[in-house]
Amino acid sequence: MSDDAEDGHDTDPDTDDAEEGLTYADAGVDIDASEAATAALVSAVGDAGADGSDYAGLLDIGDRYLALATDGVGTKLLVAEALSDYSTVGIDCIAMNANDLVAAGVDPVAFVDYLAVDEPDETFSRQVGAGLRTGAERAGVELVGGETAVMPEVVRGFDLAGTCAGLAAKGAVFDGRAEPGDALVGWASSGVHSNGLTLAREAVTRDHEYGDPCPFDGYDTVGEALLEPTRIYADLLGPMREHGVRGAAHVTGGGWTNLERLGEHRYEVTDPWPARPVFEFVRREGDIADEEMHRTFNMGTGFVAALDPAAAESLAAETDGRVIGTVAEGDGVAIRGLEL
Repeated sequence: MSDDAEDGHDTDPDTDDAEEGLTYADAGVDIDASEAATAALVSAVGDAGADGSDYAGLLDIGDRYLALATDGVGTKLLVAEALSDYSTVGIDCIAMNANDLVAAGVDPVAFVDYLAVDEPDETFSRQVGAGLRTGAERAGVELVGGETAVMPEVVRGFDLAGTCAGLAAKGAVFDGRAEPGDALVGWASSGVHSNGLTLAREAVTRDHEYGDPCPFDGYDTVGEALLEPTRIYADLLGPMREHGVRGAAHVTGGGWTNLERLGEHRYEVTDPWPARPVFEFVRREGDIADEEMHRTFNMGTGFVAALDPAAAESLAAETDGRVIGTVAEGDGVAIRGLEL
């Protein structure tokens, strides 16, 4: 595969073919409508007396913050169901929550899960539990409980979600705002993670079954590539604090536009991690424009931090990161010739 294909940008997003390609909204997820609905919910709930970041709710408990994040696995569960392989979705469930706490500068400490099923099954539950255990080990959290609900008239198949609790001294929480002149350090993703699967599934199942042989190395089947569990970034928290990180972004729903959570600046990404082959496969099968890919998926980089450039190379060297760009005056995200 060529370098351009590996980076997921071998198609000009301005071509007619790209404009006619599959979009996330076509697949059934309208990001703008989702954000509007979320804003309506938040407005109706009102101020409950807690502080917050863009990634977690923070409750002042004296000299520390108690933080909470909640999320689920999403339609990645449908791939697991199609392959009857539920061994990794528990990792995803913990990852999506723990990584949000890390982005806020909070240490994940405890996790509770919620598993809803249409009918109980011991083998299935055992596989989900094994994934939760592995995820908890990787995130350094304790599994302190959970709930299994059997709701045949409400749930078809199953759903898995959870809540992660974290603690942090007030001085340890990230400010959450980058400054012009900051460097951006990024860390590689493990694959698609647990966002954008509605678009990815729609794309690859146009001409493939999940059980079909995978057309690139590393996986036996197409479904196995999509099930690659989300990387957990909890091990980065200590080094990020030591190097004075101002804010971090967990690259999830919305793709690279997540960087805009760090403030209204221009984010110039000049050296992102290469996109793994699964992204080029999804793009090609769905004839998806590059811009849509970068607005939906992590495209190879799953976590980004903004900090003083004098400390950036050291942080990257001490972890498995790399300096991927800079923060400048302006707005938007520039990456791989795209303006997001």
